[in-house]
Amino acid sequence: MNSEYIFSSMLRIGDLHKNPFEVKKLEKFKWKTGDYVVGQITKTGNDQMQIEMINGRMRSFMKEDLVIGALGERYATLEATGSWREAEDDGIMHLLTGGGLIGKCTSKSIRLPDLVEIEYAGHIMRDENICNMEDFVEPVPYRKFDIPVILLVGTSMSAGKTTVARIIVNQLKRAGLKIVAGKLTGASRYRDILSLKDVGANHIFDFVDIGLPSSIFPREKFRKKLVQLLSRIQGVDADVAVIELGASPLEPYNGDIAFEELKDSVKCNILCASDPYAVYGVMKSFKMVPDIVSGIATNTYAGAELIEKLCGVRALNLIEPETAEELRKILSKKLQINLEPHLLN
Repeated sequence: MNSEYIFSSMLRIGDLHKNPFEVKKLEKFKWKTGDYVVGQITKTGNDQMQIEMINGRMRSFMKEDLVIGALGERYATLEATGSWREAEDDGIMHLLTGGGLIGKCTSKSIRLPDLVEIEYAGHIMRDENICNMEDFVEPVPYRKFDIPVILLVGTSMSAGKTTVARIIVNQLKRAGLKIVAGKLTGASRYRDILSLKDVGANHIFDFVDIGLPSSIFPREKFRKKLVQLLSRIQGVDADVAVIELGASPLEPYNGDIAFEELKDSVKCNILCASDPYAVYGVMKSFKMVPDIVSGIATNTYAGAELIEKLCGVRALNLIEPETAEELRKILSKKLQINLEPHLLN
């Protein structure tokens, strides 16, 4: 691996960390989403900022280090928004995620520390061709997706979806099932899906596997890429799929398209909420009735009771161990599978 560069997790689908490449500055009209670029760090944010590497580990960095990521867009309601399209002639942009999503920050929460600032140093090139994430994606034959799905939807980012997904994967694994886990929309963070592998998922996927740094992408083009991703997921040996839609379906991450593509396979719908009133909003907007509401809004009895009173759906704080039995019963009924834990001999 070339130690001159920090290879962010956005490069995990390719071989740029193993094989030679060139770096060349290009005029902006030649740029596009998914291009791999080099940025020199000009401001480090704060001491807590780290960059996610190809293996999912986090590493620290210093001013003037060179990091490789991919041009993309982010529209996070609670953290930051930005796009490579907003870059100006000075080439100043930011790491919009620690995973190497590169674009110019256009707004951020006052509670979020300053993002890592970089100066565009050039595009990654091979044989005078721009290296884009799509170049490292091998097409697969179309497969009709029909794996039973447990779908996790959020009312916003940071609503508890990945935490709940880990709990569900762990329960399914204890029952001896083969599990594929995926995150179909959002902004890339490899650690999210790696954490599902850590608790028992046999296979993991996200939109980086189809060449996207985030799922903000032209809608019909995204739909075609999503079909490719679902074909990949269908191709593995799995009894059940635990699928997360990052952010909220109402945000510009194409969550509504993913919801539509999956709906015929969804056996259990879990809505993770940051606020009880947001549950009502998502239910009304998508005409969906979740089987379980969990997440931050259920952290107290007050929140859970308000959800049940307001929306007429079951609210469970799945972090609490005493909810495990009810969760297994609901999942067993929805999947029509006995989820009683298999005991070791």
